[in-house]
Amino acid sequence: MSTADGGTWLGMPGRPGNRQLRADCASCFALCCVALPLTASADFALDKPPGQPCVHLRGDDRCGIHARLRQEGFRGCTVYDCFGAGQRVSQETFGGRSWRGDPDTARVMFAIFPVVRHLHEKLHHLAEAADRAPTGPLRAEAVELFGLIDALAGSEPEALAVLDVDTHRAVVGELLTRVSAAVRAGGGRPLRRADLVGARLRGADLRQADLRGAHLIAADLVGADLRGADLLGADLRDADLAGADLTGALFLTQPQLDAARGDDATRLPSSSLVRPGHWVTGPAGAGETPGRAGGARRGSRRSRPGA
Repeated sequence: MSTADGGTWLGMPGRPGNRQLRADCASCFALCCVALPLTASADFALDKPPGQPCVHLRGDDRCGIHARLRQEGFRGCTVYDCFGAGQRVSQETFGGRSWRGDPDTARVMFAIFPVVRHLHEKLHHLAEAADRAPTGPLRAEAVELFGLIDALAGSEPEALAVLDVDTHRAVVGELLTRVSAAVRAGGGRPLRRADLVGARLRGADLRQADLRGAHLIAADLVGADLRGADLLGADLRDADLAGADLTGALFLTQPQLDAARGDDATRLPSSSLVRPGHWVTGPAGAGETPGRAGGARRGSRRSRPGA
């Protein structure tokens, strides 16, 4: 078994075709730019209700300011990933039928996109869980649950519209907790959901720490040892990861990295995660100036990952 492009596990039984669990915007009808709300903040330059196209969305479903999103005040767009839900809803659920010109299609498509996005984020974590869990029942359980969640994500629109997302979040979260405990073998510091906003953790020993859901907004993690830490749902907005070692970190996603700061000395956990373009090349701690912490608010397009 091995992870592959985009963090997906190509050998996953029951996985249809070669599904990518990362956004393919060319195969999507810009659902994130229409279906989701925006809240004016440090991450978004304007308010936008759900179901209304962003003012920068062009008729060809491309962003008119894509090359300068950060400069125009849309940093939240640069850290968003639907984990492949956009192209699945666009091309599979609706068979390539766009929302444009069909109010009924638009209404249903916009309603179920956040549901499928949620399920795809869980698939992303389950793929890693199946790859990282010890061989045996726990790994087999991760494989089975991946198949079940994937089947749910492929349900008919009517079923997706009434799906109890919270129930499935809890089931997946419980399994990921057990996988984390097994991989971390007793673990490091218990910091689950800890309030570490702006904390000075420069050079801290956080090996195998449980940082699930921790609030690390604008935290100083320069040179910190985060090897094997569980970072599921950790809020890393503007956290300084310059020179930090994230080797083997669990359940870290590309959106989390994109929201943080770092440099060329930051060590990433796997080849499926890429160094964000806004990270700097230079000495540790030389990351870009942090923006106002807590910019993304509830209801904004960028959602915090987690199970």
